[in-house]
Amino acid sequence: MDKVVVSVGGSVLIPGQDDASYIRRLADMIREVASEVQLAVVVGGGKAARQYVDLGRALGGSVDELDELGIGITRVNAKLLCVALGDIANTEIPVKAEECASMSQPGKVAVMGGTEPGHTTDAVSAMIAQAIGADRIVNASNVDAVFSADPRKDPNAKRYDRMTIHQLNDVVYHDHDAGKSSVFDPLGVSIAMKGRIDILMVNGRDLDELRNAILGKPIKGTFVDSHV
Repeated sequence: MDKVVVSVGGSVLIPGQDDASYIRRLADMIREVASEVQLAVVVGGGKAARQYVDLGRALGGSVDELDELGIGITRVNAKLLCVALGDIANTEIPVKAEECASMSQPGKVAVMGGTEPGHTTDAVSAMIAQAIGADRIVNASNVDAVFSADPRKDPNAKRYDRMTIHQLNDVVYHDHDAGKSSVFDPLGVSIAMKGRIDILMVNGRDLDELRNAILGKPIKGTFVDSHV
């Protein structure tokens, strides 16, 4: 049985677009594939986290304090997914990647949010993947692939169907700021590179695509090969 860690962006889980229906369908799909792969899921903060971070920044919060605000929201989002998953998921949200890894087992889904300041949920997903010896990380975001630049700002941005993990490392940002978003966190890339863990980038709102990525089937998004 393959082991898979899924990083679900908060902007995918709760963008304000028929969210309850999406979360219900996501939970149904996760329950279905949990009979075929061993799953752990890490949930991001999204728009709500950014709102709290912006408020905290306006009130003079430090970077660590702003991170803690965002982390709190990721854990609320993780709990929401656990509610939808029911008895297949954990009832308490882990606060460390190692705790989540120890909960991971066939037939159950271990779900968590963030851990500590400086670690994004992408990095947390890579930490769990390393701890359980995962075959792949699936990054479910609000974009459908990796681009050389933001395609909303650069019409000439190159879209990658496949790339090496070294190429991915070249396109991610390499500084940390609370609330900042990138295609994947550089710490997560580094962990995946060392652990030779492939990363699949997909549109998380496309549940057929997300299912294919989890099961290791061909995808329309970007396959990041860690073995070359």
